[in-house]
Amino acid sequence: MIVAVVDPGSGNLASVRRAIEHAAGMAGVATEVLVTRDTADVARADRVVLPGQGAFAACRHGLAALPGMEAALAEHIGPRARPLLGICVGMQLFAERGLEHGVTQGLGWLPGEVAPMDPRGPDGAPLPLPQMGWNRLEIRQPHPLFSGLAPEAHAYFVHSYAWRGGLESDLLATTDYGGPVTAVVGRANIAGTQFHVEKSGLTGLTILANFLGWSP
Repeated sequence: MIVAVVDPGSGNLASVRRAIEHAAGMAGVATEVLVTRDTADVARADRVVLPGQGAFAACRHGLAALPGMEAALAEHIGPRARPLLGICVGMQLFAERGLEHGVTQGLGWLPGEVAPMDPRGPDGAPLPLPQMGWNRLEIRQPHPLFSGLAPEAHAYFVHSYAWRGGLESDLLATTDYGGPVTAVVGRANIAGTQFHVEKSGLTGLTILANFLGWSP
């Protein structure tokens, strides 16, 4: 199996690669992981991972600067119908737009936007941003990526902007930080996690192993 990890110029790519390789060992799947900016690698990949961190606009512009990459990704998830996983800002790029430092158009694969968070505690006082640390996942609907997760599974989040306004049918999991926060979205052969799977211990490795075996 070939897994292409797209490099949009932001993201902890070495950690993502190591986590996928570890998950492949767990799953017993012979896997070649390519960290790439080349559309040819995406075209021949069995799975694609789109990581990202930092600002929505910077990650979006970095992806747009790769000639032909957006079309290659659209071909991968459309006519070729192969699984694609977005991580953190990579997941946020699935949305119609991001509102960080102005409005930036997203890839528009799923309805919704990425907006500033305003978390409040029980007393109404603001909670610290970014939301940083381990938070429990609340599974909203079953999905192959969640197979084998512990009921109290936690994942590692670092973000100040969150998905809002999407369809309930695309919302796979939330977490709580002053109210529900989108944690996982997905439809058909695409899925995305707001949290960093590569930093989420056994939870993240389990999701990655399931991704390698996922047949939408």
